[in-house]
Amino acid sequence: MKKLIAMLLALVMVLSLCACGAKEEPAPAPEAPAADAPATEAPAAEAPSGDKIVVNVWSFTDEVPGMITKYCEAHPEVAEKYEFNTTIIATTDGLYQPALDQALANGEVDIYAAEAAFVLKYCQGDAAGYAATYKDLGIDIDKAIADADIAQYTVDIGSRDGEVVGLGYQATGGAFIYRRSIAKEVFGTDEPAEIEKLVGPGWDKFFEAAATLKAAGYPIVSGDGDIWHAVENSSDSGWIVDGKLTIDPKREAFLDLSKKLTDEGYSNGSVDWQEGWFADMNGSSAANAFGFFGPAWLINYTLAPNCGGTAPGEGTYGDWAVCNPPIGFFWGGTWVLAGANVVGTEKQEIVRDIIQWITLDTSEDGLQYKWANGTLNGEGGTKDTVGSGTVMAKSNGEIAFCGGQNVFDIFVSANQYANGTNLTQYDETINTYWRDAVRQYAAGECTRDEAIANFKQTVADNLDVVVE
Repeated sequence: MKKLIAMLLALVMVLSLCACGAKEEPAPAPEAPAADAPATEAPAAEAPSGDKIVVNVWSFTDEVPGMITKYCEAHPEVAEKYEFNTTIIATTDGLYQPALDQALANGEVDIYAAEAAFVLKYCQGDAAGYAATYKDLGIDIDKAIADADIAQYTVDIGSRDGEVVGLGYQATGGAFIYRRSIAKEVFGTDEPAEIEKLVGPGWDKFFEAAATLKAAGYPIVSGDGDIWHAVENSSDSGWIVDGKLTIDPKREAFLDLSKKLTDEGYSNGSVDWQEGWFADMNGSSAANAFGFFGPAWLINYTLAPNCGGTAPGEGTYGDWAVCNPPIGFFWGGTWVLAGANVVGTEKQEIVRDIIQWITLDTSEDGLQYKWANGTLNGEGGTKDTVGSGTVMAKSNGEIAFCGGQNVFDIFVSANQYANGTNLTQYDETINTYWRDAVRQYAAGECTRDEAIANFKQTVADNLDVVVE
């Protein structure tokens, strides 16, 4: 096994021993392997100089390493004392977790990142024992969370037996993101408060709007993946309850919602992260979809780069707005953890300071303020929602992509609906099996009962969980 891991690392690892060198504006990795970019190739790392303390950082994108670069630039004394040995392995093809697991077992990881699709494994599941608690790092965590007004769902997800071992820097509560021009044509208004009343609350209102849009020649969404995260993360229970596979009624209802979208022609039948999905973002579909479901990162790192322009009047840039969705949900996020092996060592202080700066600092010099206001790399950068409500309250969320709308008004309120108690460490795998089964049913390739039976069998064949 060790030999296999070593071979994988040799093929896909990106090593950079430095306190800088990350991409200038790194983008988060959403929960979608097809969308993850391969790790950027880099020259072979030089050997440590020998007179600095080496801190090992693991991530699946260059985002967290890039933050550490910025921290070191602002604190030159850190770069004089420490070197940061960065390993980046994309989640594509499932390579990140096995390599990280081996490194954690060997005590070779000091700071590491985990995304929503598999974070439970590292905070509460099989690999949770490798993480240091924030308290053990020396952080007054209860006070820090209260002062920063950290979104509760991120705390719930990042806690092991009531102790915080990981926190995020983003807040990923979701909104309904829609085309203003289509809204004006079909509904006579593009005002978020009015569109919100038309598409919700609840799926019944949503499908009423879908029928109106269809009569005007527009699908309400691109594909069933656009509503899946709202279904998944609004469910009451996770996939595994007391060691047994459980299909929450809200998740089972996704069969019927997907089938209705398909049978009634309320979607373009696209698959998220594939060509047809992106075509609906830039307006090149034969019948352009009205909207998408997602957090602020979906706007910043998916819609904007695929809208066909960079200024109002180009592609669909500026022709978007956000409103509260018919069902509250969250999607994605990255949690930052520390290896338990750093506690009591010469690395503890810097690991503590960096993690606190990324996840809890509410000052204008902290990562979250810079992230929210688009100033991490200077003025005029991308604005994103962050985990700290304190930071969000003093930040400006007006963005040109959404016609100047202050999107923070919607995204901050969305966090109250986020549920951090319905995740399991198997979500990434089981979600794939479930969506495949639902897609087959919606396409008429099997009956509803057959879809459920096929799903259960796939889980039983591939995962060590009880399936009844």
